[in-house]
Amino acid sequence: MTAFDRYLLSQLLALFGFFALVLVAVYWVNRAVALADGLLADGQTARVFLEFTALTLPNVTRLVLPVAGFVAAVYAVHRLVTESEFVVMQATGLSPFRLARPVLVFGLVVAVLLGALLHWLVPASRAQMVERRAEIAENITARVLTEGAFVHPTAGVTLFVREITPEGELLDVFLSDGRAGAPRTDYTARSALLVRTAAGPQLVMLDGSAQSLREPGARLWLTTFDTLTYDLASLVGPRGPMQMGLRELATPAILRSDAEHLAAIGADRAQALREVHTRFAQPLMAMAAALIGFAALTLGAFSRLGVWRQVLGAVVAVIAMQLVHTAVTGVVQRDAALWALVYLPGALGLAGAAAALWIAGRPRRPPPGPGAELPEGVAAAEGRA
Repeated sequence: MTAFDRYLLSQLLALFGFFALVLVAVYWVNRAVALADGLLADGQTARVFLEFTALTLPNVTRLVLPVAGFVAAVYAVHRLVTESEFVVMQATGLSPFRLARPVLVFGLVVAVLLGALLHWLVPASRAQMVERRAEIAENITARVLTEGAFVHPTAGVTLFVREITPEGELLDVFLSDGRAGAPRTDYTARSALLVRTAAGPQLVMLDGSAQSLREPGARLWLTTFDTLTYDLASLVGPRGPMQMGLRELATPAILRSDAEHLAAIGADRAQALREVHTRFAQPLMAMAAALIGFAALTLGAFSRLGVWRQVLGAVVAVIAMQLVHTAVTGVVQRDAALWALVYLPGALGLAGAAAALWIAGRPRRPPPGPGAELPEGVAAAEGRA
């Protein structure tokens, strides 16, 4: 790389780091506020809150990196244009494609960083968050069970535990379930154990009885039992959003998964290929956004009004690329076999940037001088004037 390439690349990387830091901080604070409303209100500690906010950082960074790359490219080239450095480089005979070389390297750097996030860090953080959410949701001792007090985990349910031993055994348990749609049933047991299963937490009551008042006749039904299992999953919320999926698996793990493993997480081979190719296509869009920001500012001649029209054109082009991405994502989600379409937005963005650079490199026709021969119609009009 030449001195100019290193100079422009250093400017791009410095601005990229600054804008990425600012955008991550702003977006991260918004996510942290949303998490605080749920976690702290649920009785969790500040340590759990900090852990969850840290786990959201890779996904937040993934969202802001393409935007930071585009803004850095536009800002850096705009400063070069306003300070006439870009004009000097053009005057030396360098074509727009040659001037775009450091921007291409910068786009590759952004794409590599985004790819590392998409293929490894974001899936790992999402998987860890799913596990932690499941642990918190199943921690009935902290959320539902309170020693020596009547608690109401949900409408129509009352639970009382006289004592919780250090081994986790629940002594003298009373549970009243009177939720709508079923007759009220009161359970009493000498002891109980909390068991975690794949279907959710289960309360195993030992040596007790169940009483219910049923219609018609308001008859009291009494059933004694040695062992009775009561499903507590409905008291701690649904488990559907906390199940592992393709987004919680790193790309190498998805590629190694067989049909049986994919079926266990509710996916098939076509959906797995769609997820993998989507992760490869998004860095391509980030690189295209940086090149669009550079190519748009090379269009047009010098103007005292600045380059606001070129900047506006770059923003419109990036928005159009994102709209194509949204439309393509909807099509691919309906039919996973069309996964190749996920590369269309990035390819269109790169093609648009190349077209803008080609237009900027075309020789412009100079205005006619005083002695230049005018077309016949123009000369006749001037003679009549």
